[in-house]
Amino acid sequence: MKKILTLILIACFALPSIAQVSEEKNVLKVNTLSFLLGTGSIFYERELSDLTSAQLGVGYMNFKLGDTKFTGLILTPEFKIYLKKNAIDGFYAAPYLRYQRFTAEVTDDFPSKGTLTSMGGGLVFGRQWITNSGFTMDLFFGGHYGKADVNVDSGDENGDYDTTFFEGFRMRIGFSLGFAF
Repeated sequence: MKKILTLILIACFALPSIAQVSEEKNVLKVNTLSFLLGTGSIFYERELSDLTSAQLGVGYMNFKLGDTKFTGLILTPEFKIYLKKNAIDGFYAAPYLRYQRFTAEVTDDFPSKGTLTSMGGGLVFGRQWITNSGFTMDLFFGGHYGKADVNVDSGDENGDYDTTFFEGFRMRIGFSLGFAF
């Protein structure tokens, strides 16, 4: 995993020569690294001014952690601040919020089913490139803090739900591919 991320970083920082001053105002992209966690996520970004944009990410997760299976929706609104007057193409900082709602099923000796709700947020730093053809690459990393609650719907009221993946401080990293229009 570290080798893949290192290669992506090297390739991305070697690409500024193919980038252009973007005249597009919208970007649609998919986070390729989220597939490693059983999540499909798509992002829509819209330029607001020369230095800012807004992005909304929508994801669907189907992931098993220990004896607990999580299935559900993720919403991630972001506000991006670009360092130079070329919003949607360049270096940026982006505060964001994240809302997650999953069906959680424990499949151990005492099965139960519940609903996990998680709220959190953080800050990412990144670099987005838009080529002459409109092909877009976005590499980002940062920190995230989240808190999760589980409501048991059926089964063991004291279900052993492993929510550690959704709580506390975590690293957020991504590499998205898409197109600008």
